Amino acid sequence: MRLEAITWERLAERLADRLAGAEPADGAAWQRVGFDGAPAARPGDLAARVGEALRVRGRPSLVIGTEGFLRPASLRLEHGRRDAESYYDGWFDTGALWREVFGPLDPGGSGRILPDLWDPATDRATRSPYVQLPPGGILLLHGPLLLRHWFPFDLTVHLLLSPGAFRRRTPEADHWTLPAFERYEAETDLAGTADVLVRADDPRHPAWSG
Repeated sequence: MRLEAITWERLAERLADRLAGAEPADGAAWQRVGFDGAPAARPGDLAARVGEALRVRGRPSLVIGTEGFLRPASLRLEHGRRDAESYYDGWFDTGALWREVFGPLDPGGSGRILPDLWDPATDRATRSPYVQLPPGGILLLHGPLLLRHWFPFDLTVHLLLSPGAFRRRTPEADHWTLPAFERYEAETDLAGTADVLVRADDPRHPAWSG
């Protein structure tokens, strides 16, 4: 896999240019982009940069993190607070993402999206208002383990970390999640699935597949 050095700013610009010149593959009025990566890779930072680059180009976008769609603690912590299998299979409410985020962006959809559903700090519903994404707008969804759910993305970006960088950049309190990401890498052809790969081992010097 050949990767080219780039700055985060230039990477965001290149991705925004690509999105501004593209159309949804299924005829919908909105593009859907997935920024897939472990928290240590900070996919949300790249999504926010791309959102800003799109704004400068006059293209509306909405940045959403899957951390706003966690399941209630009674469900995701059923097998304990450090169960990697539960993290892999049961922490994120994918049904709610399909219903509240992707469904409204289907062809003929309303474009009316719920930006988050559950606050893990309070373990209560956020009660956030719906957001209207106008036709031509772009969803920028970021979070871990996205490429195993068959979400209807028009473009996918996966942020890579080497095993050493992964462990180094993950807080020790969260090392229990590492087996989940090892399983994800083993079961998902990330290089073959993602449209764009970004090496994020050094947060100052990314590289990408172009």
